[in-house]
Amino acid sequence: MNIKEIRAVYNDSIVRVYQAYCKEIACEAVKLGTFGDRFKLSRMTWIKPSFLWMMYRCGWGLKENQEHILAIDLKRSAFDYLVKSAVVSTYSESLNISHDEWKKQIQNSDVRVQWDPERDIYGNALDYRSIQLGLRGDAVIRYINDWIVNIDDITDYVSELRQKRDEGVDISGILPNEKVYKFD
Repeated sequence: MNIKEIRAVYNDSIVRVYQAYCKEIACEAVKLGTFGDRFKLSRMTWIKPSFLWMMYRCGWGLKENQEHILAIDLKRSAFDYLVKSAVVSTYSESLNISHDEWKKQIQNSDVRVQWDPERDIYGNALDYRSIQLGLRGDAVIRYINDWIVNIDDITDYVSELRQKRDEGVDISGILPNEKVYKFD
């Protein structure tokens, strides 16, 4: 399972990512068009372009404090910047740098990358890995002040999908239309 792919809903100007929050943070973000006072700038915030990985992570909106799912459209240039400047969150000798060099990169970077097994609609691991990006420091500030184009609360859509899935309905045709992401 070493295949790594970024799959996302995107066009020439935006890339959609997902996050899940409690009602207060999500409602404030939708109202403001970005994150507000309830959002903690001091914490690492993780964005995920894979809808099904986000559903796995938030339990289709059933996990505590992750009941509201947001679809966040980012400037494509910002997403590209994040991917290109990210430092892998776990050390491996395959990085071809020393552990100390990696630790120095981690300390100096505001962007982390993790590649986790992609999931199907039931949460089962698939044979490729999907990206998630962790933002902190300056990257979070730029995220909330400059990079977000639009935020939609898609909680009702997620609930409808979850209900249909649980009833045995094939939901594959009504999932977000993600495709393999191509860098500019």
